[in-house]
Amino acid sequence: MNLKKSCAHALLIFAGAAFGGFLSGHVWPVDSSAIAGIRHPKTVTAEKFVLVDSAGKRRGSIQVTESGMATVALTDANGMDRAELRVAADGGAGLGFFNKEGRELSVFGEGVDGHSGLRIFGPQGKQVATLGSRPTGESALTLYDANTGKARAGLGVAAQGEPALILLDQSGAERTELSLRTDGRPGLALLNGQGKVIAGLPEIQPGAETNQ
Repeated sequence: MNLKKSCAHALLIFAGAAFGGFLSGHVWPVDSSAIAGIRHPKTVTAEKFVLVDSAGKRRGSIQVTESGMATVALTDANGMDRAELRVAADGGAGLGFFNKEGRELSVFGEGVDGHSGLRIFGPQGKQVATLGSRPTGESALTLYDANTGKARAGLGVAAQGEPALILLDQSGAERTELSLRTDGRPGLALLNGQGKVIAGLPEIQPGAETNQ
């Protein structure tokens, strides 16, 4: 299992599948012309709606773009995006939140292939944590250096139920791995930064495969 690769696949697509049919519909039927005169349509159909406050400032929008992306975007009084919900034409969905400078704070998404993930960002916009899962059963949590954006620790569980903890150095290279096999056998490996195991428990015999 490759924890870094698993977490890197945590998706950034935005969404809100519940809004798929929000802008389509029909006017409620009327029983007669007299009733029609006092009734009003219950559904409004359009490609875009713009929300404004009492002063006329734009505070949000609901639209379907030319590419088929349905979006709901909400802004603060200064016009900065603070929350956005999207669903792509292919069904990918997600929800994002932003700070007052417009930088990402957190993003949750799911792809059409079943991948799902959550990304959390620091005040400078760098990724600090990801939580991801695959339809095949793997899941992983990765923590990042807030200054460099490089992964520093990963905790994951393989599809067969094998957990593993990985620690990485400042360059993002794996240096320590602690794992547990499905039969309960534990393993500890120390690496030199180039991917070569230099020590481990159980003791690695010369010529033995490290992935057995």
